[in-house]
Amino acid sequence: MQTLATGVGDLKRVLSNVKTRGTWGEVQLAALLDQLLTGDQYACNVATRPNRSDRVEFAIRLPGADEQHPVWLPIDAKFPLEDHQRLIDAQERNDPVALEQATRALEGRLREEARKIRDKYVEPPYTADFAILYLPTEGLYAEVLRRPGLADDLQREWRICIAGPSTLAALLNSLQMGFRTLAIERRSSEVWAVLGAVKAEFGRFGEALEATRRKLEQASRSIESAGVRTRQIERKLKDVEALPLDQAQRQLGDLAPVLDGGRPEEGD
Repeated sequence: MQTLATGVGDLKRVLSNVKTRGTWGEVQLAALLDQLLTGDQYACNVATRPNRSDRVEFAIRLPGADEQHPVWLPIDAKFPLEDHQRLIDAQERNDPVALEQATRALEGRLREEARKIRDKYVEPPYTADFAILYLPTEGLYAEVLRRPGLADDLQREWRICIAGPSTLAALLNSLQMGFRTLAIERRSSEVWAVLGAVKAEFGRFGEALEATRRKLEQASRSIESAGVRTRQIERKLKDVEALPLDQAQRQLGDLAPVLDGGRPEEGD
């Protein structure tokens, strides 16, 4: 119990420091982005407005006119712990007056943060026409939604969307699906280009195949012609074999003794 109490005290001291608390919200936001998006789909410390030095903690890289000029979606983490803690204390004491004061203070703080985010980071067409204010705890996000019309007012007046951990995760999943669809569309254009080249090449292949077919037909006709001549020669040879011996000798002349196995004598 003593160790647990020490740990709780350390956590309380960490969260009581505004800078450390803001860093904790940034670390949690960075972890969500790292888990759900790839490294080239978002960036850190981005100057989303031209000629301005203000840099937003994180910005999602949306498709723009080309890859060199993306459209940024700013995301800024805020953690108004004191206002939220006063609201919880008033709820636990069942103090309606303190609860209303704490709720109004939290609402005023969020409106002010939304205005700052809009003025610093939102400038279409370099950015989307809205930004995201990230609240790192579901309890704080639930309190904002419980306030009637607050989330709608922030979106309508300042173009700021409130998101808790689960809501931001759902939004990032939706964006990831959009990124995949866009990648498929880009790859499909490449596929169509390859198919066009293959079609042109296949046309030339058809021409070469037709020329080969003509050559084969010509060779086949030559073979058939040679076969006809061969049969004609065979018939002639059969006629030669059928000649009587004396007629064959007359046809062959001086070669007859050679065919008979002898040699002609001198003077013959």
